[in-house]
Amino acid sequence: MDIGILVPATVETQNITEIAQRVEGLGFESLWIPEHPVIPVGFKTEVPGGGTLPEHYNRWADPFIALTMAAAATTTLKLATGICLFPEREPLITAKVIATLDLYSGGRTIIGVGAGWLREETEVMGTNFRLRWRRLRETTEALRICWTENEPSYQGEMVQFPPVFCDPKPVQKAGPPIFLGGHVPKALERVARTYDGWCPLAFDPEDYKTKVESIRTMAREFGRDPDALQMSAFIDPKDGALSADEMKAYRDAGASRIVLFSQPFAKAVATGQAMACLDTVAPIVEAAQGV
Repeated sequence: MDIGILVPATVETQNITEIAQRVEGLGFESLWIPEHPVIPVGFKTEVPGGGTLPEHYNRWADPFIALTMAAAATTTLKLATGICLFPEREPLITAKVIATLDLYSGGRTIIGVGAGWLREETEVMGTNFRLRWRRLRETTEALRICWTENEPSYQGEMVQFPPVFCDPKPVQKAGPPIFLGGHVPKALERVARTYDGWCPLAFDPEDYKTKVESIRTMAREFGRDPDALQMSAFIDPKDGALSADEMKAYRDAGASRIVLFSQPFAKAVATGQAMACLDTVAPIVEAAQGV
């Protein structure tokens, strides 16, 4: 089973190139960097799961610049966003940024995306919160056209542009895979209809299995090949104690990749303890070799 790790990039996280080299050296398959372009001061939206938003969310670096630094320092490590907020990004610039990262990394890019939960952030970045899912889908469709056509154009309700030259093209023939997060039934339908895979937070293998089966069933109904969809899961590393049996349960539920993430783990990484955190979870990578 492939093992990835989520690393919030902040000033305190320190040297992302050294972190990426260490991640690759330990045998991790992928490095995932999250995105919040801005956090509005005094926002009123309820934080998912309750409580207050961890302070380090206010200070995240741009994921694509951080991943470019990681790309330059590694050779095999896959470079992923976990997650990128497409509704808060201009599509043509985003298409070029992702294609350039894929070009210079030799085709190692993975894009995890979401619509965003923070209304004030979505709207300060220029998108109507109620329409964020539509903009996410249209951006995804437009990027794929930019990556595969010589003179791409797109005419959606929220994303439109006439024929343009949009180069370079990604190394990956159809462009980097785009995985959607989310847990609700509508999100599962969106994965089945539009995206290349699923990358949710996961807490229970049986629930995960039920949802994977639902996605696969709906994919068939949409005329897509369910076996072509890649299933990942963001899992609590449990301070390095995540067991091989737990990983096998997710594998049997349909996951081909586990990404290590929890709020305490992310806070420790984001506040300057990245190397110690990597040492803590390194046994998980070794245990996964037998899964």
